[in-house]
Amino acid sequence: MSLARPPLDAETVGRMSAAAQKALAPGPGRLMAARGLVPLPRPAELAAVLYQLVVSDPALAVAAQASADGMPDKVMIAALGDHEIDPLVLDWLAARARRVPVMLETLVLNPRTADATIVELAAAGGAHEIDLLAGNEQRLLRCPDIIAAMYANPQARMSTVDRAVELAVRNNVKVDGIAAWDELARVVAGGGGGLTTADADAVFAQALVGVGDVADSAVVAKSTEEGVEILEGATDGLLAVDEKRVPIGKMSTPAKMRLAALGNAFARSILIRDPVRLVALAAVKAPGVTELEAAKYAGNHSLDNDVVRYIAARRDWTRLYGVKKSLCLNPKTPISEASKLLIHLREVDLRQISKSKGVSSAVVAQARKLIATRAGK
Repeated sequence: MSLARPPLDAETVGRMSAAAQKALAPGPGRLMAARGLVPLPRPAELAAVLYQLVVSDPALAVAAQASADGMPDKVMIAALGDHEIDPLVLDWLAARARRVPVMLETLVLNPRTADATIVELAAAGGAHEIDLLAGNEQRLLRCPDIIAAMYANPQARMSTVDRAVELAVRNNVKVDGIAAWDELARVVAGGGGGLTTADADAVFAQALVGVGDVADSAVVAKSTEEGVEILEGATDGLLAVDEKRVPIGKMSTPAKMRLAALGNAFARSILIRDPVRLVALAAVKAPGVTELEAAKYAGNHSLDNDVVRYIAARRDWTRLYGVKKSLCLNPKTPISEASKLLIHLREVDLRQISKSKGVSSAVVAQARKLIATRAGK
């Protein structure tokens, strides 16, 4: 994996001390350098030399990596805090740094640390690490992907995520990595952010665990030629919510929206029916929504109009025959979208729609016209 990292370029190596350049030159000195036995003026140069050997010399990579792993903490901290060290080296050292709080803090505070490195830390770090990352507001605003990574990390405290999102909204920064960003920003801008306290953190954590505990009771469906079939034993998302296990009623709107993004199909099946329209939209826009979930939702006449409209606009979902039929039978589907889908339905389904009293008269009329056209009348 280390060999896949790019080496330091010639210009960067050229700025290093004569001792460091000599250590990297061909000859027996390279082996001594790989073992960490070459005296160098700065810890950052030691780290850079070891990095260069790891990524560019397969024969010495193991020895150089061992030397890097064995660097004393004080040397590591000095290297991580050096304002002239190359970002590639800092990214390489991040794996070890994240295990020691003082090292992590030094890495995060170093302006030479690449934004991409911080994004990776935000995606995989624990609550304490993410709290540290969230403290650098300037970096968050410069690189919204960090906020998106925090948002998608179940370990991130809800209060920390709330503050980061509020920061972006206040500064008119869009976080493209959050699927329902427009809806979330609207809630926060309108003052609906809710509490950002330890209690809110506990409630969100409890809900995330709670929906996971009932994963086997979540919606199970399959798309058939006739439509969407809910399999035997599935709940269709109508299982009563145990507020002790999944305290939906205690959650703020942003917390519900994040639960929709991080939770399973069961969580989404609850939240897509939430009375707050923006929560329902966040549920249908969640990255985990499958085609089969979309197929089930397409036939649900009780969902918000905007949810049905969103499903109808997703061409990757409407390619399923069951979705097409369900949308055409759903009175909340925009007439323009239903009209596009009708032409793909078989005659037996067109006849069903032509006799339906729960479908728009315009859709019924078009279904009858298509039947007549196919019959050559």
